[in-house]
Amino acid sequence: MTPGAGETVCDVVIAGSGPAGSATALTLVRQGASVVLADPVVADPGRRQEWKLGESLAPRARPLLERLRVLDRVVGGPHTPCFGNQSSWGGAELADSDFLYGMHGPGWHLDRAYFDRTLFRAACDAGVGRRAHKVRAVRRVRDHWRLMLGAETVRARYLIDATGAGAGVARCVGAAVRRDDRLIALAARLAPSVRPRPPSLTSLVESAAPGWWYTAPLPDGTSLAMLMTDADVVAERAFHRPWSWWEELMATTHVRARVDHNTGPAAVRLRVLRAATSRTCPAAGPGWAAVGDAATASDPIAGRGILTALATGVTAAEAVGADAAGDQEALGRYAARVEAIHAEYLDARRLCYRAEERWDTPFWTRRRSRSPQQPRPGG
Repeated sequence: MTPGAGETVCDVVIAGSGPAGSATALTLVRQGASVVLADPVVADPGRRQEWKLGESLAPRARPLLERLRVLDRVVGGPHTPCFGNQSSWGGAELADSDFLYGMHGPGWHLDRAYFDRTLFRAACDAGVGRRAHKVRAVRRVRDHWRLMLGAETVRARYLIDATGAGAGVARCVGAAVRRDDRLIALAARLAPSVRPRPPSLTSLVESAAPGWWYTAPLPDGTSLAMLMTDADVVAERAFHRPWSWWEELMATTHVRARVDHNTGPAAVRLRVLRAATSRTCPAAGPGWAAVGDAATASDPIAGRGILTALATGVTAAEAVGADAAGDQEALGRYAARVEAIHAEYLDARRLCYRAEERWDTPFWTRRRSRSPQQPRPGG
């Protein structure tokens, strides 16, 4: 492409600098593409970001990290091992899922902000350009995109949406986001239990009448405690208020044993986040693709968020490379693959929720009677 006056020209613009955007950028730049990664948070990549959810990474992510050539950087970070998952699901007793004897070894309890910065810095080190602006004013002009990054006009042959479940860029180019539920995450960092025992290095899921709870140790010595339920249940039970959330936490059996009971609701600082299952239809089209949650977002019970971000990033980058080499079906195949993966996930989600029959409340009956399906907790 010949640049117009004042225009920047590149092969690919990626909107979003999370794991999906960074994985896409790393793969593309190593294929020889010129890549610009655009996200307001990259204005100061050295600053300490607010803590994030998505703090556990399954062992099966190891081959993807190796493929991206970032495994050593991740292993060298302030993360701690995750030796498996425990779940009280379908019964009161805890069931164990052990990573130790798997082919990939243990997973990780992540310092999530550090993990995201690690991938982003690896992309920058590989030669990816960065812009501290949102992608806006997107327009298709023949075989390329013309868009604005702040006051800068950029022309790119390809556009990647890595902006998260809202998929704002994909919607700008004509795609639709379809949501399957109204799942909400209410999470807080708490002091761990003061009982004199070795700290747990496993994550834990416990079902309850209004939804299900998750807890895991964080690398800084605190514990994450999170209630997953639906938006109408949050409104009805006031779970967005610390005292109500804490009261429900204290009604659990296994999760409450992992936190300091002396913390009390006054010290709870809740984060309330959307966690709905959704997919973008289609997930790719002429000159563009969605990756990560912008392509397919899943219930956290699946434990696949970061893994999917990395996998879709790599796969979409390969599809873009194939399209640039003349394979006009490559992006369509990627979109079909995302749709198939999402359908498979929905089947697994349904089976997962149907395995828990103790609760006859709206949260559970919705998931038994409709199309949801998900893997076994943490699977």
